[in-house]
Amino acid sequence: MIIGIGSDIIDIRRIEKTLERFGERFTQRCFTELERQKCDRRYQRAASYARRYAAKEACSKALGTGFRRSVFWRDLGVVNLRSGKPTMALTNGALRRLEEITPDGYVARLDLTITDEPPQAQALVIITAVPAELAARLPQ
Repeated sequence: MIIGIGSDIIDIRRIEKTLERFGERFTQRCFTELERQKCDRRYQRAASYARRYAAKEACSKALGTGFRRSVFWRDLGVVNLRSGKPTMALTNGALRRLEEITPDGYVARLDLTITDEPPQAQALVIITAVPAELAARLPQ
């Protein structure tokens, strides 16, 4: 069953300007260490940060909180499964919120799609609750 859906779209040029103006102050406030390492290696650095920024916004919406109720930017991290598929890793307040909205006997699954078509980046997050006995058998 779907327990949360969130989407976001952002202008990559906005992130580009923010990076120029605030640099590390911005990236350290909003992104995990892993995300910063990955984005800083990219040729299109601003687009990489923009996709992740949109994913965090979309995930906070899917959680039903936005960036309130102890859900902070770095509690939401974009990671890739071994297959390369992007997903979200939640910690601290975001993880607690996910646990709150996941029904007993179910396991939460986060599906993420991110893309960009300059000048815009977009993300969609769908959180589903899967019965615990089925979760281990489902492909990631």
